[in-house]
Amino acid sequence: MDTDPPVRFGLDVAQQRMPWSEVLARVRFAEELGFDGVWGFDHFQPMYGEGPGECFEGMTTLAAWAASTSRVRLGLLVTGMTYRHPSVFAAEAITVDHVSGGRLELAYGAAWFEEEHRRLGIPFPPTAERIDRFEEAVQVLRGLLTTDGFDFEGRHLHLRDATLRPRPVQQPHPPLWIGAAGERRMLPLAARHADVWHSFGPPEVLGPKSQRLSALAEAAGRDPASIRRATSISLEDGVDAARRAVDTWRRIGFTELICGWPSQGRDRVEAFARAVRAG
Repeated sequence: MDTDPPVRFGLDVAQQRMPWSEVLARVRFAEELGFDGVWGFDHFQPMYGEGPGECFEGMTTLAAWAASTSRVRLGLLVTGMTYRHPSVFAAEAITVDHVSGGRLELAYGAAWFEEEHRRLGIPFPPTAERIDRFEEAVQVLRGLLTTDGFDFEGRHLHLRDATLRPRPVQQPHPPLWIGAAGERRMLPLAARHADVWHSFGPPEVLGPKSQRLSALAEAAGRDPASIRRATSISLEDGVDAARRAVDTWRRIGFTELICGWPSQGRDRVEAFARAVRAG
């Protein structure tokens, strides 16, 4: 795969509407093809299609993938803060990082799918409160992954002399991805805290947002180059179109590209992987 600038490719295996055997087969297929990472989502019910169907919980799915693979990095796009207390999430992340031998990408977001919350009885605070809680959760997450006797006194979260062991395999902690689109609250949050910023949208939208992120990072005293840029790309329109998209994203500084599983299936995934490896 081209490394100038370096680009890592992930395959999104949304673990819904298929049996576990097929989910796992797709993950192993991605590893065999040379993808850098494999990604799931963090939902409890199918996101697409009609009616009930299979949907496997995200963090336990990552643990199973970790035990069933040897090389690919593993993550969820993105883990919803509302679904787990951040202390629980930190403990789960440590477990997955150890099971995988240090291959976890720790992606985090404020959550958005209100209907799922309502159906399952999970509280879904208003947007402003949810973002406030998320910023506290990010600080708690990093603190628990790196600090013994961690104390935190926020408006929503309160921890006293908290210690989680073992520490993650990856030091000081797995790369922290923050999914963010809103320029008033979420993008500044990512500029302060993210190792990787992920968002959805076309280059003409995310390019200016990336420039805004750089300015916000500088204002926060961070090197903008220390924050990797990530987005998702489609393979639906063919390999040539996907390669053109890769070139466009690379030119504007995006180095983490997550490929959606196409409706054309394995043949299209394999053709793309071979084309990228060939340069």
